[in-house]
Amino acid sequence: MTSEKRSVLISGASIAGPALAYWLHRSGWAVTVVEKADALRDGGYPIDIRGTAIEVVRRMGILPRLRAAHVDSRRCTFLDADGGHVASVKAHAVAGSVEGHDIEVRRGDLAAQLHATVRDDVEFLFGDSIDTLDQSAHGADVTFRSGRRRTYDLVVGADGMHSGTRESLFGPEERFHRYLGHCFAVFTMPNTFGLSHEIMMWNTPGRAAVLYAVGDDDELHAFLTFHRPQPPSAALRDPEAQRDLVASVFAGAGWEVPGMLAALRDADDLFLDTAGQIRMPHWSSGRVALVGDAAYAPSFLTGQGSSLALAGAYMLAHALATRPDHTAAFAAYERDVRAYVTMNQALVDNGEVTLFPTTARALERRNSMLRDLVTMPSAPARPAHSALTLPAPAPGYDGWSGPARARPVR
Repeated sequence: MTSEKRSVLISGASIAGPALAYWLHRSGWAVTVVEKADALRDGGYPIDIRGTAIEVVRRMGILPRLRAAHVDSRRCTFLDADGGHVASVKAHAVAGSVEGHDIEVRRGDLAAQLHATVRDDVEFLFGDSIDTLDQSAHGADVTFRSGRRRTYDLVVGADGMHSGTRESLFGPEERFHRYLGHCFAVFTMPNTFGLSHEIMMWNTPGRAAVLYAVGDDDELHAFLTFHRPQPPSAALRDPEAQRDLVASVFAGAGWEVPGMLAALRDADDLFLDTAGQIRMPHWSSGRVALVGDAAYAPSFLTGQGSSLALAGAYMLAHALATRPDHTAAFAAYERDVRAYVTMNQALVDNGEVTLFPTTARALERRNSMLRDLVTMPSAPARPAHSALTLPAPAPGYDGWSGPARARPVR
C-alpha cells in the first residue's frame, strides 16, 4: 500500500455502494459516493440478508440494528384461481432462509443503516450522477451532470441492474442481460384485509398476484407478476402503457386481483420491470470496476441480490486494501467471488418453479410440493448462501479489531 491516500468515486448509494464505502474508508481511501436520487429512498419492499452477508453486517457493527428491524414474515399462504386455499407454509421454508439466523428487512431500512455507518466519514453527492468518464495513466477524469469535474484514482459502479456506469464502459445492457421470461409490477396499497406478518399468493398458469404484509402496517406491498416470452420493451418506458399492460394481462382474474388493479391505477409508486440477471465475462475495465447488481444481478427470484451486493463489496474492498495495484486487485476480486455469484445465480430456477409456474402441469406439481412442505421438516439452508468464506479484514482496515460502533440513523 502507498502512503498517499487513494481516492475512489462510487456511483450508487443503495446497498453495495455504502457497504463498499465503509470498508474502503476503513482501509484509508478518500471516498465519494454519488447518487442520482435527491435523498435516500426509505421504505421499499422486504429484502433478505443471508449466509455470508450476515457475517459482513456483523463485522460492520449493524447486525443488532438489522435484527431489530427484522420483519419476521411468519406465513405464506398459496391460493388457487378462485382464491381457494392450497397450502400455508412458513415463509422461510419457501425462501430457503434459515429461521432465527437470516434476516428480512425493508430495503430502505438496510440502506439507512449502511448510510449511517459512513455518512460522517465519506462524501455523499445526492441529486447528481456521472456524465462522462475518461481514463488515463494518472486517473479517471469524471464530469458530473451538475457540471463539477474531478479526478479519482478509481471509479466503482454500484448503480444497480440498469447501471449507467456499466453501459458507458462495457456497452448496452442487452449484451449482459438474461431475460427470465417474467415481468413484475410492484406498488403499495391499503391493508384493508387485516393481514399481518404474512404473504398471500394467488396463482394461475403464468400469472401471480401477491399481497405482502410487512408487520402490522396499514399498507401492503402488492406484486403482479406475469409470463412473457419476450420483454415488453415499449411498455417499460411509458407509465400509462405499463398500467394498461398489467390490466390487460390480469383482466378477468379472480380473488382480490380486481381490487389490486384498481389500486395500481392510483398508485404513485408503481415500478414495473422484467425479471432478469446480469452476466458479464469481466467486472472491470482499466480503473473502473462494478459491484452488486451492476455486475452480477441474480434476480429477485433468487432472493440473493442484497446478500451478493454486501459480500461482493467486502471482497472488492479487501482486494484493494491488500494490493497496491488496482489491476491485480480487480483480478483477485473476480477470481474469489465468481464461483459464489455463479452458484447463487443458478438458484433462479428454484425460485421460478416455486413462485411462478407457467403451465397447468407445473402449477399442480408446485402445489403438491407445497402440500408436502406442510407435513415435512424444513429443508436445510441452501449451500450457495454461504459458499463464500470471508477473509479476515486486512491490516489496513484502520487497525481493525472489531466492528465499528454503529451510528444511530437520523
